[in-house]
Amino acid sequence: MRYKTLGRSGLFVSELCLGTMTFGGEEGQMWGEIGRLQQDEADGIVQAALNGGINFFDTANVYGQGNSERILGQALKNLDVAREDVVVATKAMGSMGEGPNARGTSRRHLMDQIRASLDRLQLDHIDLYQIHGFDPATPIEETLKALNTIVEHGHVRYVGLSNWAAWQVMKGLGIARARDLHAPISLQAFYTLVNRELERELVPMMQSEGMGLMVWSPLAGGMLTGKYDTEGDGGGRRDSFDFPPVDRDRLSAALKVMRPMAEEKGVSPAQIAIAWLLHQDVVTSVIVGAKKLEQLQDNMAATEVSLSDDDIARLNEATELPVEYPGFMLEMQARPSE
Repeated sequence: MRYKTLGRSGLFVSELCLGTMTFGGEEGQMWGEIGRLQQDEADGIVQAALNGGINFFDTANVYGQGNSERILGQALKNLDVAREDVVVATKAMGSMGEGPNARGTSRRHLMDQIRASLDRLQLDHIDLYQIHGFDPATPIEETLKALNTIVEHGHVRYVGLSNWAAWQVMKGLGIARARDLHAPISLQAFYTLVNRELERELVPMMQSEGMGLMVWSPLAGGMLTGKYDTEGDGGGRRDSFDFPPVDRDRLSAALKVMRPMAEEKGVSPAQIAIAWLLHQDVVTSVIVGAKKLEQLQDNMAATEVSLSDDDIARLNEATELPVEYPGFMLEMQARPSE
């Protein structure tokens, strides 16, 4: 396991992060479709992650309507994990109640939710507090000032974003820097071999601004494990919860390259997909979740998979994005004059 600094900070995080969306879901809930691990099973998953060198754990207040945070916090306590040995990240924005003020990124909601998350996690501070999505109803200035207050109060060490567009991130960074507020150091985003859209604007922006990238759903909701066909029929959660969206033509092209490559190296297609992400310079940490210990162990083994330049080129060629404006103009105009 390798460790990298998260964005322009001195915080070192493991190149794999344990995602806990599978903790605490209940039947009939959306989160129940993703995972329903309870305390004993979660303790085993967390212990395996720690044994594999993972020091980074990601959750959110909405996962299992608070159950994921509760179970993760209890697991760290049950396993007698020293606070300084782990980096704990959570998120806020989603609905946590019935009223109109029970969601969003207003000062009121964030100040309420940070206390609730700390209580559920049984922690005195959170290392990385992330805004789970863009809230069009709340001015970015209000959100950033609230986050700054939360940091200054000692409840949070660093702040990050998730699922924001490039222009939204840049506006937030500009406001934070102009007003000397604690600026977001990371972005959590969807990125896989078959979903490379963030390479158009988000990747250049993050590289320019020195932001860390945390990748969620690196296997595209299981589609890159190799167990699904191109129609998505694989007997897993995709059959009842078909998310996130995947370009099936690009998936088919990717699997044609991945399956023989995995067989040749004696690894799983999932390990190829995660290894490809770990070979991308922009990626800081890949979030892996699991319902079973075997799944986590398979994913952690991806850190030992070496891809050659030729391997990367073949995977890139099979999954490259179609050329779009203004990309083709930027590329043409960047060429030297003849």
